[in-house]
Amino acid sequence: MTSVNAKHEALLDELLKDYTSPQDILGEHGLLKQLTKRVVERVLEAELTAHLGYAPHRRQWAEEKNARNGKGHKTVQTDTGPLDLAVPRDRNGSFAPPLVPKRQRRLEGFDDKVLSLYARGLSTRDIQGHLEELYGTEVSPTLISSITDAVLEEVRPWQARPLASVYPILYCDALFVQSRQEGPVQTQAVYLALGITMDGEKELLGLWRSESEGAKFWLSVFTELHNRGVEDGFIACVDGLKGLPEAIEAVFPKTQVPLCIVHKVRNSLKYADFRGAKCCNNLG
Repeated sequence: MTSVNAKHEALLDELLKDYTSPQDILGEHGLLKQLTKRVVERVLEAELTAHLGYAPHRRQWAEEKNARNGKGHKTVQTDTGPLDLAVPRDRNGSFAPPLVPKRQRRLEGFDDKVLSLYARGLSTRDIQGHLEELYGTEVSPTLISSITDAVLEEVRPWQARPLASVYPILYCDALFVQSRQEGPVQTQAVYLALGITMDGEKELLGLWRSESEGAKFWLSVFTELHNRGVEDGFIACVDGLKGLPEAIEAVFPKTQVPLCIVHKVRNSLKYADFRGAKCCNNLG
């Protein structure tokens, strides 16, 4: 293993010896992009060899049902910007490279960048401008929308999945986050229900969004959980929102709702006279 690492270090030193600036390595025509292009094209050639069943430069084409048929060119989006690739072809047109499938215009990882920006509240136009500024590539709003819409297709089955019948502990709380729907960014409440399974593992039961937190909306959340299979919870850990214990009792009448010690202390401190405490501290 040490000798292999030493060879890798020597290879890197050999590659980097003629590059003196970060632009030479990370720039549009830098070493990293050239290596990415070479590696991807080498993998595409290997995939075609596996598809045909014989190596290049064999002179037995007459005996083969299929053969290599030159190369096509396509541009794909990557984390480091657009990448021009020479994609090998076969005569029958049956070769579908797994690494860069037909009609795919972006390599793995690019979608994650788009989704990360989308999750931060950026609009489609903002994401388009950010990618163009960062990577020097223009991405159509249609492509961005198709990437974000693909996530929704995965989210909907997750939101409607069946749940266990009993969770010993249920944690229910609302987080306030900045979110953009239409127009400016606004603060919205995200309702979060977390359950502890019978095996002691955490399971996120669901997320719901509303303009504000209220017991009426929590009642609809508990009703949905019940419809998805939850029959009971031993303990529900919640804050002191007015009407929340009653909403839990309406759907899960046997669930105990203990008062949160943090909220008890916080509410108790409202009646404490800190002026007397300061005097005692001065006397001490």
